[in-house]
Parts: sequence; structure tokens; C-alpha cells
Amino acid sequence: MRLKTSLLKEPKHRELVSCVGWTSADELYSCSDDHQILRWNLLTNDSSVLVRLQDQIYPLDLHWLPKSLSGKKQAGAESFALTSTDGKLHLVSKSGRVEKSVEAHRGAVLAGRWNHDGTALITAGEDGQLKIWSKSGMLRSTLAQQGTPVYSVAWAPDSGRVLYTSGRQLVIKPLQPSAKVLQWKAHDGVILKVDWSAVNDLILSGGEDCKYKVWDSYGRLLFSSSAHDYPVTSVAWAPDGELFAMGSFHTLRLCDKTGWSYSLEKPSTGSLFSLAWSADGTQLAGACGNGHVLFAHVVEQRWEWRNFEITLTKRRTMQVRNVLNDAVDVLEFRDRVIKASLAHGHLVVTTSLQCYVYSAKNWNTPLIFDLKEGTVSLIVQAERHFLLVDGAELFVYSYEGRLVSSPKSPGMRMDILSSQSISLSNDSIAIRDTSDERVVFLFEAQTGKAIGDGKPLIHKIEVVFVALDQCGPSNDRRIALIDKNRDLYLTSVRKLGRAHSIHKIGSMVDTMAWNDSANILCGIQDSRFTVWYYPSVVFVDKDLLPKTIFSRDSSEFSRPPQMVSYEGSQVTVRRVDGSLVRSAVSPYPSLLHEYTSSGRWEDALRICRFAKDQTLWSCLAGLAMANRELSTAEVAYAAIGEIDKVQYINFIKDLPSRDSCLAHMLLFSGHVQEAEATLLQANLNYHAIQIHINLYNWDRWKWTGRKSRLKLKWSSLWSGKKQPTHPSEAVCPFADKNTHL
Repeated sequence: MRLKTSLLKEPKHRELVSCVGWTSADELYSCSDDHQILRWNLLTNDSSVLVRLQDQIYPLDLHWLPKSLSGKKQAGAESFALTSTDGKLHLVSKSGRVEKSVEAHRGAVLAGRWNHDGTALITAGEDGQLKIWSKSGMLRSTLAQQGTPVYSVAWAPDSGRVLYTSGRQLVIKPLQPSAKVLQWKAHDGVILKVDWSAVNDLILSGGEDCKYKVWDSYGRLLFSSSAHDYPVTSVAWAPDGELFAMGSFHTLRLCDKTGWSYSLEKPSTGSLFSLAWSADGTQLAGACGNGHVLFAHVVEQRWEWRNFEITLTKRRTMQVRNVLNDAVDVLEFRDRVIKASLAHGHLVVTTSLQCYVYSAKNWNTPLIFDLKEGTVSLIVQAERHFLLVDGAELFVYSYEGRLVSSPKSPGMRMDILSSQSISLSNDSIAIRDTSDERVVFLFEAQTGKAIGDGKPLIHKIEVVFVALDQCGPSNDRRIALIDKNRDLYLTSVRKLGRAHSIHKIGSMVDTMAWNDSANILCGIQDSRFTVWYYPSVVFVDKDLLPKTIFSRDSSEFSRPPQMVSYEGSQVTVRRVDGSLVRSAVSPYPSLLHEYTSSGRWEDALRICRFAKDQTLWSCLAGLAMANRELSTAEVAYAAIGEIDKVQYINFIKDLPSRDSCLAHMLLFSGHVQEAEATLLQANLNYHAIQIHINLYNWDRWKWTGRKSRLKLKWSSLWSGKKQPTHPSEAVCPFADKNTHL
């Protein structure tokens, strides 16, 4: 991936360009010290003078009022905030008319930024003050005041905090007066530019020490570049949070969100004072010190799946290469490519107006349909359908181009969803809430309605990663969560009348990925490459979980790596330096899942006997119990030395009643309430009592004989009488009527 840059032969501005801003994907505004604001049309490659400012106005920063969360333009949205050296804040309409000018600061107004929903504007001045203004230009409050100029400012993703520079330090100040301020030394020189991504919650800074750095929202350093030749004068996150650009003197660098560099360009621009991404994230504009406006677009993106490699060679052209036979196909599009995804045998490409769906079996005849908004920010694929985040809405389409559903979640910001906060399977959709990161919404993929009773999954702390497994029936669908403590949890998507039973299956997990053809989970856990061959075994037999895990050293991946994909028996991991490393995983667990899902238990036993692996036998034991295949489970448990469980399985097999057999299998998995409910429904009351006697649950029952029937009631009280401490103390005159099972 790299940036393809373009410059005019002669600059349109006579003085240095201080700031640029996009109104749409094809229209840009630029401001210069020559007091002119130019409008650039990228479709016609023309530029025109919008307005000539007064001679005392030297613009410093420009920021367009963002669209509302609904995707519709709000009143006054066709305007921008312009700050200048005369200490004034100007609100300018799209036509160039100055709607309002206010005295904002003593000295130059160095930066001005709208918050994400366009309800407030913050300005930073040479006088060291930070002021918050209303949309109409009325002063609301002075947020901070210090003795050094504030060169740059940025809003937090939730618009509840503000990041600003203070000499060599970065400061995060909440809007609430009583909240704690976070401040740390970030650079060895004065910090000139900062940016805060709304999608990944990462902070970017550049300064006079000639370095750019990536931080998390707690002030922890994630990446620090080597020193460049000149100070870093501009930084900017791409809208999707996957890339960022850095500008310096005659230098433009495209980087991954983790900090490593994709490409380095050396345009003749002088210093790049400002960088701005278009809303679709495909184009970049830079304000140059020599009067030029630099344009760049992202090319040579790559997507890989199985034996296919796809490269974006031009803005409207893709090349498909089959590495097996070196066959090459060229895909042409009417408009420039915005987003693309390759998985499950299909390539999904979105342009500014349309969506193209290609099958890996036929690259010549794509299925094409029009998009509603044309601002797709994310594509997520599953085996049967794919999901588009288009504007402020979600759409699920089949690979035949049919609209399947459109899940609704009022108040959620769809534009900041990422691949870590949303997951799709054949029957379910999981979305982490953007306002409360502890909440995960679950939807039916076919209808778009909330699953079950409509209540979301609420974790105890913030969730950073959600992932749905891809195989098996919908009733057995599982979702894996990584929270901010880096703990890995597994729970069922469908509660089936019960509360969400969530199980911790790992700790210190940095990244994870589900296999595309079997419900096998892999991840990097505490600097070790770990594969959970059958993570759902925690719902069947918790004791088997450690025995179904494969782990080895992950030093080859460096730290911290990022899991890219897990296809077949091959895992792809991206190292911290950006290189891709592929690692092979044993193919036997995938074969075991395939055999058990199709009921081929004899074949499953054969593969375990052939491999002679205790981990594989443990997986088979859990799979057999989950599918109530007691004979296979008995052999598997015997192979791993679980003699007590073999005896209990034999006891279950000898039970004459199907209901009691089912109840004891539930009891085997630790589901005591479900086992008791099954027995009571089958009128096996004495058997239900016997279960709790065996579990020593003396204080859970109240026994009364009434009308020659035995009734059980949940209670820890004995209705004022002495609580029985042993079953021999309880009066049970009709027990003989329930002894036959």
C-alpha cells in the first residue's frame, strides 16, 4: 500500500497554504496567507477563488461542521470554522460569506475543532487559553488557561474530553470540572500537532523532536518513530482508524494504526502544515509551505484469500491473481474503489455509488446494486451474507444482492464501528455499543430483530473485541469477548430461557480469530500462540478445557502482534513491523469437528487413534457429550484416564428413563437447575430430591406431603419449623411412589 501524489506545475496560491478541508469526496477548500480561499473540484481538476479575505486576516485552521449522527445534513452544516492570526474566530458559509466573526483570543487563534456531533466548537490560542463555543458562535466556557501557547487540540471519541498540547506535554482534560486531568510528557521538543481517532481511540502526536508517536487514551506509549530530518508539522487519522498520515518538510508518510510505515513520499512541497482525509478515506490533501495543495490517493492495497491475491492497482482498477496457475484478471469499475473485502469465496467491492459482488469461481460477471448513501465505512463477511456499514445504518445483503435485513439500534454511532466492535455469522450479528462499551447488542441476521427477549449482553467491564463463531446450528452459536483487562470470555448468543452463562477461558489475550470452517479459536495469550481446539467444552465439562488447548512460544510473531485470519489449518499474523507471518496449525481438530458435525463418530474415533494425541481425545470427549453420544464419550474419557466419568457415563447409559438420562447428562455438565426442572416436568420428584441429596444441598428444599403427592418448593426457610439437616429427618411417606425411574 502506498500514496500516489500529484501536484500542479504552478501553485494556485501565492503564499504558503495553512489549512485544507474537504466538503465532499470531490470538493476541497484551501486557505492561504495570500488571503484567498480556493475551491477545488477534483472531477474537473479546476480551482476557483471562493472569497478574498481582508488583508489583516491570515488563516491558520479550518474545520467543516460535521454531519449529524443520522447522516442527514443539519441546519448550518454547509459552513466551516476559520481561525486566524488576528485573534478572531470566523464562521463562514459554503458560499464564502462570513456569517459571524468574534474576538476569541489575545494573539493568534492557533486551532479550532468541532466536536463529533457538531454541537460545540473548541478553539486554542496563543494566549494559552482553551475556549468552548456554541454552534452559533456564543462563548460557553473557558476550559483551560496556561502560560504556553496551545498549538493543537482534538476531541475524544465521546466528545466528553479534550486533548491539547502544552509545550512538551499532552493534556487530556474532561469537560466536567471535578474530573481528573491526565497529563504526561510526550516529546523532547514542542508538540506541534495532535489527532485523536474516534474509531480506535488512539492518539497521534508530532513535534519538534522530529518524531511522531502513537498513544492510547490512558497516555501509554504504543509506538515511537525514529527521528526524522525535520520537525513533524502535521498528523491526521484516516476516518476508519486503520491508517494515518504524517507530514514534514518535503516528507509525506503513510502509516498503519500501530505506527509502522507503509510508504514514504518525498514531494517538493516545503513543510506540510495541515493534512486532511476525505470522508471515504481514499484521498488525502495537504497544505504546503510553497503555495501548493498536495493531493494523494491510496493505491496498491492488497487482499488475500486461499489461492487468490487481489491488488488495487489504480483508483478504479483491481488485479486478481491466482497463485496456483498465475492466471490474472483485471476488474474495472465506473467509480473509484472505497472499500473491499475478500473472504468465503466472494469479493465485495464498494464504490461511491455502487456495490459489486464477485464470486471466486467467476470474475467476469459481478452482481451490481446501488448504494443508499455511498459512504461505506466497513464491510464484514460471513459464509452466506455480508454486512455494510453505510452512512448511519447497517445493511445485511446476500451474495445474490438481496437485502436481507437492516438492524436498528437508536443512538449508536455507526460511523465509528470497526472490525473489532462488530461481528457477523450466518444467523447472528453482534455489535458493541459505542456509548457504553460494556454492552453488546445481539441481532438476528435474517430479520434484523434483537435476539430473544431483546436484552443486550452486558459485561462487567468494557469490551474491546467481539467475535462470533462461524459454524454449527444457531442454537449453539457462541460469542468470544476480550475486555480491557485482556481476559477472554465465551458465552452463548441465545440464552434459551436462561441468563447469559459467561465463562472465562483465557487471560492476557491480545488478539484472537475464529476458524472459518470449524469452531476453533486461536489467539496470542501472554506471549504464547494458543489454540482452543474446542472452546465450547466449558458448557459441557469445564475440567476438559485445559486439556483441549494447544500452546507454544510466539516469539516469531514479536509483540504485540495482530491476528489477521485463521483459514483451514493456516493462521496469518501481522507483526509489529507490518510483515505478515503464516503459521500452520494441526489439521486433525478441524477434521474431528467435521466428522462429529456430520455424525461420523466411527471416523472420529479412528482419527484420534491414529493421531494418539491426548488433546484430540479430550476434544472428542467434549464433542460426544455435547451431542449425547455416550458410547463415543465413554471411549474418549477412558483414553484420557477419566475413570470416574467413565463410570458415571455407564450409570447414565443404564438408566431406563429417557428423561432421567437427559437430566443426568445436564448434571454431568453442571446444569443443576436444568436437570431438576427436567425431572420435575417428568414427575420424577424423588429422583430430583436424590440429586440434591447427592450434592449435599440440605438447605434448599421444603418437603410437604399433601394429597398423597410429594411437592418441592424453592426455599431456604422451613415455614417456622426446624430445618432438616439430613434426609432422614424429613417426613416423606409417599416416596415409594416415585422410586421407579
